[in-house]
Amino acid sequence: MSELDAAGIVEVLNRHRVRYVVIGAFAAIAQQAPIPVTRDIDFTPEASPDNLRRLSKALKQLAARIRTDAVPEGLPFDHDGPALGRAAIWNLVCPLGEFDISFSPSAFERGYEDLAPRAHLVRVAGVEVNVADLADVIRSKEAAGRPKDLRVLPLLYRHLQHSKEEGAET
Repeated sequence: MSELDAAGIVEVLNRHRVRYVVIGAFAAIAQQAPIPVTRDIDFTPEASPDNLRRLSKALKQLAARIRTDAVPEGLPFDHDGPALGRAAIWNLVCPLGEFDISFSPSAFERGYEDLAPRAHLVRVAGVEVNVADLADVIRSKEAAGRPKDLRVLPLLYRHLQHSKEEGAET
């Protein structure tokens, strides 16, 4: 698989007017957190029927496939909006790289509804991206408790503290 072109993936979602929040490491990096580069980008889409239909169209344009170690180019899958909403998580791959869709990320049972009010619009490689607030990224990584999440938490705590201190000075 090629290197991640996150901006390219986001651009397709934006073109289809998909409502989403980027979560995880990519959201933290987009907010200047000094953590290692991630190999994928994680999205939490709004789960309304209209948004899921738009998401399905975007996934078709991306030529998204189910990601599996056994088949590097991924497995084809047929989907529409309702089908996408029946799974909690989709691990996908496309010619632009790997990405995940998680409707209820750790610590956020209502997913998009919980994250969107505090999300921030940022520019990444010239593309507008709606990213989860850094405090929400931290909360989700704490709840997930995976070794890779626990390793970056000290860096995220320091970055969040530093961002708050800078905000207080202005």
